[in-house]
Amino acid sequence: MCKLFYLFKKAFTPLTIMVIPHEDVKSLNIKIPFIGLLILIILFAFGSFHIFSLAMRGLDYHAMEARANYYSRQFCEWNSTMSSLKKIEREFRGLLALGSKEKILESVDTSFSGEIDWRSLKQELEKTIERVDEIKDYLRTQKDIYMATPRGFPVKGNITSGYGKRGNLFSTNIFHDGVDISAKPGNPIRATADGMVIYSGRTRNSGYIIVLEHGCGFTTIYAHNKKNTVKIGQKVERGEIIAYVGSTGNSTGPHVHYEVWKDGKHVNPKKFLFASS
Repeated sequence: MCKLFYLFKKAFTPLTIMVIPHEDVKSLNIKIPFIGLLILIILFAFGSFHIFSLAMRGLDYHAMEARANYYSRQFCEWNSTMSSLKKIEREFRGLLALGSKEKILESVDTSFSGEIDWRSLKQELEKTIERVDEIKDYLRTQKDIYMATPRGFPVKGNITSGYGKRGNLFSTNIFHDGVDISAKPGNPIRATADGMVIYSGRTRNSGYIIVLEHGCGFTTIYAHNKKNTVKIGQKVERGEIIAYVGSTGNSTGPHVHYEVWKDGKHVNPKKFLFASS
């Protein structure tokens, strides 16, 4: 107990620090406890070491440059990604402004593919891009189906013979595979969907005939033409002139015999004729 009291007393024993100036000025005496001086020395040493560490860390120029370059690259990628998303947003706003499904499918651009490579934020952006690509893929498929589906009349005129069973002078059980549309001789016959000419020539019964393959299982046939204007292997677009109305082959007058096939089987063209083109 006596030793503890002795140490405590020594710690608080005042020390006198005398400051003697070089000029004729009165000297200054500063009294400070021994423990106080010891604490000041420890704090000075710790502060000096901390300042020295900060200085050395700040002088690591190469590490700072590498870090700055890294963040610069990340922000460049982020800006590029945001620009892509804004462009996509503008595209979809423009599509939705068209109003109708048909106009959207005709106008949609399906050539998008995005590549994002960034952590956390970029992972979320990648998910967004994937969703957009899925939408694009769906629209691409729907556009292909829409462009391949026959729509409207191949020629301006009236239906004189419909699809299905019909009779003639020799039989009452003849099946008519298409529809006959009467029109003035020489009137243009137009493709009812985008496609490729897989046959353009003349047959004995059907006269000059054209067969178009549209994809998605659709095929259309145009018969009894006066003249064909397209060749085998030629690509055509919906509304493009492919022939002119005539009465070639076994025909009682100028008209177009028009057929629609789906997946290798003929179907009633009526619903396609009156679909919006």
